Amino acid sequence: MPAQHGSKRVAHIVLLAVGKIKERGIREAIDDYLSRIGRHIPIDEVEVRDAKEAELAAALEKRLPAASHVVTLEITGKAMTSEGFARWLQARTREGKGKVVFVIGGPAGIPAQILQQAHEKVSLSAMTLPHRLARLLLVEQLYRAGTILRGEPYARL
Repeated sequence: MPAQHGSKRVAHIVLLAVGKIKERGIREAIDDYLSRIGRHIPIDEVEVRDAKEAELAAALEKRLPAASHVVTLEITGKAMTSEGFARWLQARTREGKGKVVFVIGGPAGIPAQILQQAHEKVSLSAMTLPHRLARLLLVEQLYRAGTILRGEPYARL
C-alpha cells in the first residue's frame, strides 16, 4: 500500500463504525490488525454511539473526513476476492483524495443519508454479519491486502 515518498500524498484509511466492540477477544484481534496495518499506512478507527437514524446520520456525517472516498459496507455492494480487494484498495488510495473511509453500520444498518453520500458499496459477504465481526473481517482483509501488494507470505493460501 502507498507510503509517504517525498511530496506524494499519504494514503489514509478510516474505519467509521457504529458502536463499540465490547468482547475482549474480538477487540484484541481488531487492535492487532490495526497495529499491523498502521506500520505501512495510516489508519484510524472512529466509533460513534448507536442512536435513532437522524441522530446517527448526523454523528456519522460529522466524522466523515473532508475530501475522502466514502465506502459503505453492504450486502449488495461489490464482492471481491482478497486479491481483487487489494488491487481495488491500491487504486482508491492512489486516487486524488488519498483518504478511504469505510462506514460500518450498526444493528439497524447505515442511515439512508450516509448511503447517499457513498462513492462505492463493498460487500464482505452475501451473508448478514454482526457489525463487530464485519469490522474484524474488514481489518483482516485490509492487512491481507497490504501483504498481497507487498508480496509477503501472509497472503499465500
